[in-house]
Amino acid sequence: MSIWPSNPRVRLPQRPGRGASVVIRGARILDPASGIDRTGDLVVRDGVIGGDPDGLDEFDGTGLTVIPGLVDVHVHLRTPGKEDAEDIASGTASAAAGGVVTVLAMPNTQPPTDNASILGSLLERAGREAVVPTGFIPAITVGQAGESLTEHGDLADAGAAALSDDGVPVGSALVMRRALQYQSATGLLFTLHEEDMALSGAGVMHEGVVSARLGLAGIPGVSEAVQVARDCALADYEGARIHICHVSARGTVDEIRRAKGRGIMVTAEVTPHHLLLTEDAVGADPDPARVKMNPPLRSEDDRQALIDGLLDGTIDCIATDHAPHLTDEKERPFAEAPFGVIGLETAFAACHTELVVGGRMSLDDLVLRMSTTPARIFGLPVPALADGATANLVVVDLAGVDRVGDRPYASKSGNAAFAGRHVTGRVMMTLAGGQDVFRRSA
Repeated sequence: MSIWPSNPRVRLPQRPGRGASVVIRGARILDPASGIDRTGDLVVRDGVIGGDPDGLDEFDGTGLTVIPGLVDVHVHLRTPGKEDAEDIASGTASAAAGGVVTVLAMPNTQPPTDNASILGSLLERAGREAVVPTGFIPAITVGQAGESLTEHGDLADAGAAALSDDGVPVGSALVMRRALQYQSATGLLFTLHEEDMALSGAGVMHEGVVSARLGLAGIPGVSEAVQVARDCALADYEGARIHICHVSARGTVDEIRRAKGRGIMVTAEVTPHHLLLTEDAVGADPDPARVKMNPPLRSEDDRQALIDGLLDGTIDCIATDHAPHLTDEKERPFAEAPFGVIGLETAFAACHTELVVGGRMSLDDLVLRMSTTPARIFGLPVPALADGATANLVVVDLAGVDRVGDRPYASKSGNAAFAGRHVTGRVMMTLAGGQDVFRRSA
């Protein structure tokens, strides 16, 4: 894993609130990065871990597990421009309900987040509304058009967390190279949506047997892999670091593995829906647009390659690509419906169910991939359970089973790919930025 140096200029505002003061009694306290694994009490006083438990509110942690809060480096908060689908307050409330204590929001808003003025406005709004610490990733190119670079230095000075044209790739290799040349001056990581648009064409799902059967235009996995190969080569040539968004295809995993083997500074993320679902869901789901996303759900062979890549470290971390849409948008015919699914409230439970309960990964490793590692890659504060740390933690009932969708979502949108599934790993309480931001009522 390539660890990006801590970024002292990144801004992660959160709405004002009192520091939490609580003692969690009798829980398992698990922080793999800090070497902590014990059963007992965890004290939080005035938003900081440790101290005297006398006089504090008590939370019964018997049978529960406390882990570092999750860090999601790829979400869409739809602000500005689509606040009817999600806004900073609702999106970060959704994060808190899923045990996520830090989010980074992508720039494909209306208008795109492509200058310091828009970024500053978003940071100010987050300081009033964000339930959890929230950062923003502005665009690499003006209007995400892939033609001219945004003012990377101004965006870094304004507090950007990284740069991305997510939603679309940077199509021009020359423009991408120029962007990478500026990285040494700004210190900002590039997090890349990888897709050769000429190969993807008008595709709406994975190109394969299911798309052929349904008569839908397909997006081949190679459209992702060839773009990743290009950008790894450019990063190697310029001595720059890149992060690959939402890896979906075996060919992409192979390209990243080769690049890492050559010492190229590349990291990568995978989403829960690509780890758990395949193209078959499109034909089986009664509301197939619910499982329409880009990159699309691919074959079982691709899915197994993603899991293998996560296990061997080729893929570094898990991120949701939380993408809210209005109900009527997702009720359109499949080919016309927008890409994207929500995932902040289901990510931990879905991955815990498939990977940990399913015997593919230890709980320790899952915590690292959803908390410690993404924070380190992006140079963010790392959630920890050691005394003196700001309280960024989640209390989970690892045996608790829920049916996704039975409880109302904190998000404004309900386009969850896992709706109707039973998942194991229930979030009971979240402390973020030292504040008590979520408690499950029942």
